[in-house]
Order: sequence, then structure tokens, then C-alpha cells
Amino acid sequence: MDDATIAKAVEALQEKMSGADSFGSTVRFDFEGEAAILVDGNNAPPTVASDSDTEADCTITANEDTFREMMEGDLDPTAAYMTGKIKIDGSMGAAMAVARLLG
Repeated sequence: MDDATIAKAVEALQEKMSGADSFGSTVRFDFEGEAAILVDGNNAPPTVASDSDTEADCTITANEDTFREMMEGDLDPTAAYMTGKIKIDGSMGAAMAVARLLG
């Protein structure tokens, strides 16, 4: 995933988070080791940044296409998890909080 694509993803995700309340945890979207985006839900609204280094309460691993489908509303995050399109490591509560915001 190139820098321009990450920048667009950060911007789109930040837009989805605008106006949202804090959810008290951090979630990293990991694009199969190529890049990562960190959502800091300790802030209101949650902040979003390109970040591969910061430890998170939850890591959601997905490929670029799956992430795009979730962002566009074409793929429900729960369905993505149940069908193995994403992997979740860490707090399921944090993953569910982000899923609601993507909804």
C-alpha cells in the first residue's frame, strides 16, 4: 500500500470518526505488514494516523480491498471477521467499537 493510498485511508477513516465519542482504546488496522493506521479512541473524536509502531489494544489485519469494502459500507466488519477476511488480535470490545463507527 503506497503513501498516497494510506493518506486517503487515514482521511476517510478520520471523517468517519468525526463527531464520535471516545471509546477508550486504540485500534490498529494492519495491512498485512505493508502499512498500518492507528485509531486512538481515547480522544473525542477519535484520532487517526498512519502508524506502524505504536502498540494497540486491538489489531485488525486486512488486505487493502477488504478494508476499502468496509470503509465504503459494502462489507460489514462482523461478516468480514466471520468469513476470515479480517483477523482480530486483542480486545474484541475495541474492534466492535470501531465496527460500529464504520457502520
